[in-house]
Amino acid sequence: MLRDWRTELNRFLILMAVAGVIGLIADRLTLFFLIAVLGYLAHTFYELFRLHSWLDTLPESDQDEPPEAKGIWGNVFDGIYRLQRREREAVNHLKSILNKAQESSAALEMAVIMINRKGNLEWWNKAAEKLLGFRSEQDQQQAVTNLLREPRFFEYFEGGKYSEPLQIPSPLNKKIILEFQITLFGEGERLMLVRDVTQMHKLELMRKDFVGNVSHELRTPITVINGYLETLLDNRDSVAPRWVKPLEQMYQQSQRMESIVRDLLTLSRLETKALPKQQDNVDINSLLREIRTEAEQVFATKQHTILVECDGSHHLQGSMSELYSAISNLLFNAAKYTPDHGEIRVSATLVENGLDIEVADNGVGIEEQHLPRLTERFYRVDESRSTDTGGTGLGLAIVKHVLARHGARLEIRSEIGKGSRFICHFPKERLLRAAPEQTVRASA
Repeated sequence: MLRDWRTELNRFLILMAVAGVIGLIADRLTLFFLIAVLGYLAHTFYELFRLHSWLDTLPESDQDEPPEAKGIWGNVFDGIYRLQRREREAVNHLKSILNKAQESSAALEMAVIMINRKGNLEWWNKAAEKLLGFRSEQDQQQAVTNLLREPRFFEYFEGGKYSEPLQIPSPLNKKIILEFQITLFGEGERLMLVRDVTQMHKLELMRKDFVGNVSHELRTPITVINGYLETLLDNRDSVAPRWVKPLEQMYQQSQRMESIVRDLLTLSRLETKALPKQQDNVDINSLLREIRTEAEQVFATKQHTILVECDGSHHLQGSMSELYSAISNLLFNAAKYTPDHGEIRVSATLVENGLDIEVADNGVGIEEQHLPRLTERFYRVDESRSTDTGGTGLGLAIVKHVLARHGARLEIRSEIGKGSRFICHFPKERLLRAAPEQTVRASA
């Protein structure tokens, strides 16, 4: 490039030298210098005009060869031409990749939909036409919320919280259940994946019905067994001494089985029945104090210090009984697994996004690898410890379901040797002002 500029500079200097010689001979030095400069500028503008004309006609012209030129302008034309060729090759390569991606997605049974930042449809595969009824010509650039008018989808799409998928009936057939999962990319664009989960939904309903029915059927025989065992133990004088210990163990295990059945029935109810439209105005401060009193009575022999801390008067909209069950589960777990004379703090704190209810202890703590699975049914960190404390393995699963029904989520933090923290994050939409005539307290 430096050589080209030197050549161009030499040409300009030769032009000026020739103009100077002629000017000296004609005794018009300034005039001929001016004519030389104007001529050079005219040539420059002419080459600029040719460059502009070539670039202007390039998109429509099949002949993309650059104009013939000498010197620095020839290099400019050739350089732009090489850049243009590389750009075309890159575009063609990108088109090839996009075509392959579209062909691959077209073969998927899952619907793939691309939505622009305005919420309008940009592209979709054939599965989207089958599952959602999209039509290529009429629906292009249509707002997706105009085509999918289910209120739950509108709330999900506009809410922007896509960490969990949404399941709703198909707009074409209400018997078909579709699962929507949206991912954000680019500058506000969305990629929406939709799949048919009807069979999975049916299997899940069958599982829930099975658990609920079996638990219900087991409740009566277990109650009868408990009753007879309790009667025998109350009259242990009439029982042979060698049978007393086996009867006590049988009674302990039947009591545990009764607790498991009770928790399974609770889970079944939480999964199959929606929250009632008419919900309670729950006094959280009163609720926490009532649960503390019960925990102090149940675990009196462990002599824990249980503190309740609230940064104000808080009220939540929800089910009084369910919230009592969830928070008492957390507090009772903390009391069970914290060594004697431990300290447990139960707090309610107003935060920017709602209300946090936290149960924190200074117990043994839980290893990090167990934390993601703690809310699974029957998951145990330590089998022997859970058996000794009489746990069913369902308490945290109940907590998770109760919170989900109230639009809340559970966060678990723990450190070995320092204790655990269970934080219930309730959204601000659940917060209520105190209304004495409607408020439900734990003692009610």
